[in-house]
Amino acid sequence: MTYPPNPPAPQSMGSTNTMFITAVRFDPSYLKTLPGILKCIVILFNFIGFVCVQASAFWSNGRGVFFNIVANLGFWFSGAMLLFYLFHLIEKYHNIKWLQVEMVACAVMVFLYMIASTIVVAFGSAAYSAGGFFGYLAMVLYGVDAFLKYKALKAGELPQGQRVVTKQAHVVTPPAMP
Repeated sequence: MTYPPNPPAPQSMGSTNTMFITAVRFDPSYLKTLPGILKCIVILFNFIGFVCVQASAFWSNGRGVFFNIVANLGFWFSGAMLLFYLFHLIEKYHNIKWLQVEMVACAVMVFLYMIASTIVVAFGSAAYSAGGFFGYLAMVLYGVDAFLKYKALKAGELPQGQRVVTKQAHVVTPPAMP
């Protein structure tokens, strides 16, 4: 009996386990990650844009009201998501597709901020223009965040938690010669 010239390659077998710690706990390390920094900055831009428009003489104009609704929507959504990540509520409720929720919400905020910032800048007031500027900055950051969430979805990443991969090599040995 002759053996093939090349022995069979070892087969890789393994399993992937996802580990979630479902206890609610405060973990400030999220603030040092790129998504955490983006959320903090976008919350700041939402607030500054809101204050600029609200402090103007035309705060009750329909354009300003719409901008303030968008700014408040972004402020509260981003603030809530930041708190969810800081207290590991994302990990506790891991059955919800958080990356998809955030990606869609960020894409909607990009669209809303594009409209709101454009209409307040077109009004011509200096305070409205300043608010619109911060609205455009928030729009860009929401776009970057949506793109990062899209990449994370495509890569199969988890929003929070750990994936433990264990691999075992299975080696096929040829039969002994007589």
